[in-house]
Parts: sequence; C-alpha cells; structure tokens
Amino acid sequence: MEKLFKKRVLAYIVDYFVVTAIMWIIGQALAIVVFPFSAFFIYDYFIFLLPIVGLTYFVLLEKKMGTTVGKHLLYLNVLSIYNKNYYSNLTYVQSIIRNISKIYWFPIIIDLIIGRLFGPSNERILGKISRTEVIIEGTETKIINTR
Repeated sequence: MEKLFKKRVLAYIVDYFVVTAIMWIIGQALAIVVFPFSAFFIYDYFIFLLPIVGLTYFVLLEKKMGTTVGKHLLYLNVLSIYNKNYYSNLTYVQSIIRNISKIYWFPIIIDLIIGRLFGPSNERILGKISRTEVIIEGTETKIINTR
C-alpha cells in the first residue's frame, strides 16, 4: 500500500507540472493580447483560473481515459467501484466529487488526512465518497470485496 501511495503522490506532482504548463500557455496567449495595452492585471485572475483549469484537467482525463498524465506515467488507473462487484469506468459525477479537493494544495491535504483517519486504505475521503479507487494498471479485472 505504501508503494501505491508514493506513486500517487508522484503522479499528483507530475499532473500539477502539466497543469502549470497549461497555465503558462494560457498566460503567454493572454500576455500577447493584453501586453499592447500595458494591462498586466490579467495575472491577478490566475488565482481563480487555476482551480478551473486544474479541475477540468483532472475531471476530463479521469472520466474519458481513466487516468491522467501523471497516473499514466506511473501505471495507475482510476476506476469506479459503484456496483460493488467489478471495476468500471467513472461517471462525470464521480470524477467531479473525487477531484473537487484538488482545486488548491491545502484541501487535498485535509482530504487525505481525513481519509487516513476513517479507513484502512490510502484512499482519500472523497475517493471513498465517490466510490472510486486508484489501482495499479492490470489489476482492474479482479473482484473486490463488498464493503
């Protein structure tokens, strides 16, 4: 379990490098538009844009592909355990619920601590609420225990 936790932390760091790169591209595009007017106030809005871009990144990739760039590099998948018998693909609602704490770095730490306090696994509390689980690639066909 500790190996999975370390992989998840590393995947999260890689994912936020990707989100930062996306934000840099957006910033450069906006600077080209805004620079001629000497209006750098657009960078004041990045604190509001970052959660939107980050949440969109995590929700869309986990819903459509079952993984993000960081998780894919570390051979991790996110799957639904909603039916309590087999792993399946996530719904949009599950993906939004499990990723809502990723809007900034502080909520995800609280989410992780609460998840550790209320269960034996390394799953965050929003992962448990959304009935999703992060697994190592290739183990998604196993039958899980009913909880």
